[in-house]
Amino acid sequence: MTPSPSSLARALSILESFSEERPEQTLAQIVATTGLPYATAHRYLAELVKWGGIARTTRGSYSVGIRLWQLGALAPQERQLRDVALPFLEDLVEATHEVVHLVVMDRGRALYVERLGRSGGSVSSKVGHRLPLHATGPGKVLLAFAPAHVRDEIIAEGLPAFASATITDPDRLRRVLAEIRSTGFAISRNEMTDGNASAAAPVFARSGAAVAAISVVVPSIHQNLSGLAHGVRVAAAGISRTLRR
Repeated sequence: MTPSPSSLARALSILESFSEERPEQTLAQIVATTGLPYATAHRYLAELVKWGGIARTTRGSYSVGIRLWQLGALAPQERQLRDVALPFLEDLVEATHEVVHLVVMDRGRALYVERLGRSGGSVSSKVGHRLPLHATGPGKVLLAFAPAHVRDEIIAEGLPAFASATITDPDRLRRVLAEIRSTGFAISRNEMTDGNASAAAPVFARSGAAVAAISVVVPSIHQNLSGLAHGVRVAAAGISRTLRR
């Protein structure tokens, strides 16, 4: 007989039911996603709301609560990375007056852990969002320097198009990733969002592994992406040197 899930597993299944595609859910949607009985899901949601891990919206649905963000901010590796990177990111914002990102790989996606610069416009990224690796500049950087089996797994999952120039051909993506490893930077134009371009570069830990990528997003009509990439590489190298101390 298969043992029934523990109380902790049931509570975690509720938290895991939230995603970029489902940032806000009704009780009925949570029941459908988790398979929990209605009364059980309602009881656990009440406890999670009381604790602060889940928040009740004015529409009567549920979203992730601030308590989880507070706990996430305590993660030592991400906190150290952000603290080290922040001065370099601020310098990039000052130099470019554009949107600057700090991104890590998380469960096969590009997780945005910091965003600085102008608000609004067509740059839709938000801190905490996870976007496709193959369609984003920093995502391609992380994919390029990931172990070969990780690249194979991501490519095997499929490469859906998100904008007019998203790379959807596996062979072409492999060539682009090889070029990124050779040059040390990625340039993207109209791949995640039409009208946007970016330059991205890797951040390396003492072990030599690429633990993050930084990027600057500009309008796709920008004529000097290579020059922009040079500045991003310099900033990424500074973060890497500081991390290795």
